[in-house]
Amino acid sequence: MHGEYKVPGGKLVVVDLEVRDGRIADFHLAGDFFLEPDDALADIDAAVTGLAVESDVPTIAAAVRAALPEGAQLLGFTPESVGTAVRRALITAPGWRDFSWEVVHDRPVSPRMNLALDEVLTTRVGDGRRNPTLRLWEWDESAVVIGSFQSLRNEVDPEGAARHGFDVVRRISGGGAMLMAANSIVTYSLYVPASLVSGMTFADSYAFLDDWVLHALRSLGIEATYQPLNDIASPSGKIGGAAQKRLANGGVLHHATLSYDMDGQVMSEVLRIGREKLSDKGTVSAAKRVDPLRSQTGLPREAIIDRFIETFSTLYGAVPGTISDEEYAEAEALVASKFGSDAWLHRVP
Repeated sequence: MHGEYKVPGGKLVVVDLEVRDGRIADFHLAGDFFLEPDDALADIDAAVTGLAVESDVPTIAAAVRAALPEGAQLLGFTPESVGTAVRRALITAPGWRDFSWEVVHDRPVSPRMNLALDEVLTTRVGDGRRNPTLRLWEWDESAVVIGSFQSLRNEVDPEGAARHGFDVVRRISGGGAMLMAANSIVTYSLYVPASLVSGMTFADSYAFLDDWVLHALRSLGIEATYQPLNDIASPSGKIGGAAQKRLANGGVLHHATLSYDMDGQVMSEVLRIGREKLSDKGTVSAAKRVDPLRSQTGLPREAIIDRFIETFSTLYGAVPGTISDEEYAEAEALVASKFGSDAWLHRVP
């Protein structure tokens, strides 16, 4: 069995193994990482050999860590990444290029339609009716999009939202609120089959699915990194954040919002961002929490989106795609029955 795992922001971890009598046998670790001392590689191989095939990532990582000699240096990988590669080998998880990818950058629609399209397209990928897809959002009105489990009254100031012309809508994924003003952010959604992230912890899947965007940002001169659980950042501060929703049919929605030119004052008047949330960011105001792409690149928003599409297509062989009339119609029906309803918006008062 063979498994690979590209550490987000790090190196490639490759494992080869056999299974005998329910245990891992003939285990060999390889990759383009750095490891000192040299013979620690044999210690890792010995630590994983003999483990039960049911061993999860923390169990495998603990065995690797316990076997390392004192002072060992692992550069570009971790014991956890070894565990992830092993799990992916044991379940024969596919890689990015095992799928036929499409990239969609269609006409602007309302924020509610964008949310409905997320559910429709994720469902279709899970059902096998659509190829895995990257979609770049465009929208024709401003809105606050709150997370599935956020309290409406705790997160949004209704007077501030009305004063600045922001509708309020709720998405199906968790995470925090995002302010969708015209030309102020870059938002994308990935619709992938669950098999792509098989063998990964939930936290690892976040970084794995956003690794391509780090490549894109770095090609624009931004020293982008991933900060667990779901933040994309640079030395200048936070750029954006990601959220996920996994459907019962095997479809996975992973979407992220990156600030392009956020007005911190408007954000502070529309969102109820409390001191407790800001305290773990080491900041004292909402404006300082978000570092816009415009200030770091000097590029138009459209140029950044073009680089995202170019990077993703080059890495994974994606081709241009579109949303069908049938998919738009299904999303419109979902807006009427769910995303435009008071019951959905107020599901958490």
